[in-house]
Amino acid sequence: MAVTVAVGRQDDLRERALGLFPGGVNSPVRAFRSVGRPPLVLDAGSGARVRDADGRWYLDYIGSWGPAILGHARPEVIEAVRAAALDGFALGATGPREVELGERVRAAMPSMERMRFVSSGTEAVMSAIRLARGATGRDLVVKFAGAYHGHGDSLLVEAGSGLATLAMPGSAGVTAGAARDTIVIPFNDPEAARAVFAAHPGRLAALILEPVIANVGVVPPVAGYLDLLRELTAASGTILIFDEVITGFRLAKGGAQARYEITPDLTTLGKIVGGGMPIGAYGGRADLMARIAPEGPVYQAGTLSGHPLAMAAGCVTLDLLTPQVYEGLERTGAALEAGLRDVAVLAGREVGIARVGSLLTVFFRAGAPRDGAEALASDRQAYARFFGSMLDQGVLLAPSQFEAWFISAAHGQAELEETLAAASKAFAS
Repeated sequence: MAVTVAVGRQDDLRERALGLFPGGVNSPVRAFRSVGRPPLVLDAGSGARVRDADGRWYLDYIGSWGPAILGHARPEVIEAVRAAALDGFALGATGPREVELGERVRAAMPSMERMRFVSSGTEAVMSAIRLARGATGRDLVVKFAGAYHGHGDSLLVEAGSGLATLAMPGSAGVTAGAARDTIVIPFNDPEAARAVFAAHPGRLAALILEPVIANVGVVPPVAGYLDLLRELTAASGTILIFDEVITGFRLAKGGAQARYEITPDLTTLGKIVGGGMPIGAYGGRADLMARIAPEGPVYQAGTLSGHPLAMAAGCVTLDLLTPQVYEGLERTGAALEAGLRDVAVLAGREVGIARVGSLLTVFFRAGAPRDGAEALASDRQAYARFFGSMLDQGVLLAPSQFEAWFISAAHGQAELEETLAAASKAFAS
């Protein structure tokens, strides 16, 4: 892993990036603004570690925001991508690797009877919403406060003034018209869920959710909540969409739907299913997917959908995700959670820790949150100080209180001990 670099290379690259990209980045969270640090410029990764452009290595819990479940630069995945590249890049027609990956996805997630590959999670969600509206002939979509489903206009919204009301634009450039067909309700609130179906009978095309919220930090569902949503959607003819872009193939080989034993009508995927390459997918009941062009009237297309390099990386990644890997991820996650609780108590620091499998968040608040509003009440300044101390000790966390830590199969006992030693000092500070 040794490399010779010029010290100060990051400063140069950051300055040049500012002249090229808004905020100097190509995705907002990479700017590190919420933690008050200059953005890292990373140029390599290996196993559980990443290297910045000045040559410093960090123990990594960003994990490419989810895809690096096996660790960075897994040799088998690299070799699969190399072999696919030698056959040429996008060839403009269906390729064998699309079929091979599709079969693997369906074997792991039987609810995805038919599917379509796209190039991002955002694209998958936009397509699934369009399909739900086209299939039901309805317009309204329900989402949950704190959940993120990509930057499509109709879902980039915030809640209105009252329960079960229509949403308002949550970003400049999103029109009121684009937002008005989206309803935002609190997560883990059964009465709010019942109320929204009672308030809009026969008008709800879809209910979309992260079965475990991971975009405001980790917020798992309370017992029975997902079952209630399945009952309400089935009774009203509303399409239940599980956004498993993060949870898919991370919480179990069959995703959150396998872990919680709930069968959605449609599922969206990304991240791990492409082994770290740009990818998305959506799929579900065969009768719904039959409405997608060229079979049906709901149009969706993508020149680079099913890209052979992403398909190759995905096939090998899913093959390597054995039951033993998931058992190891669960053990590591549980040990990290317990260790963080212990060192926080010893330091006299009150935090809430939420974990599901290999997803974890340390919230600087009293107790783990039950919904997005409680998560957003966390002490962001305290997290920024904690983040900075961990970074200075060589442990890279997500540069936001409201993101998950991603544990990989490359995180072992030595990495746990290193993390907890750093956390002990960070909590004390």
